[in-house]
Amino acid sequence: QVHLVESGGELVQAGGSLRLSCAASGRTFGIFVTGWFRQAPGKEREFVAATSSSGVSIYYADSVKGRFTISRDNDKNTVYLQMISLKPDDTAVYYCAAGRALTYATYAAGYNYWGQGTQVTVSS
Repeated sequence: QVHLVESGGELVQAGGSLRLSCAASGRTFGIFVTGWFRQAPGKEREFVAATSSSGVSIYYADSVKGRFTISRDNDKNTVYLQMISLKPDDTAVYYCAAGRALTYATYAAGYNYWGQGTQVTVSS
């Protein structure tokens, strides 16, 4: 069992930066694939970024490549999402997730555990 709690979301102007954190409970956190997804009002939840359990394999959605960076610190049971050059289209609730299958890292269905989400709002 893994319990995930996101933080760091806030209102920011376009072009600004934010760092989201996802704190996980459970001693087995280090074996999980972790990902970030987001959901804007009226839209489906979409993949943002994911990292393998070791942090070596990393995946990004095309829309965030070059602007977002996912990282993890297994000693601290924490996953991060550094976001720069934010755009109004990045406005959404951002969710952290943990799963076991790297093969499905870019699919929401591949994750077993989800946080409650943190709101990111980018003003123009």
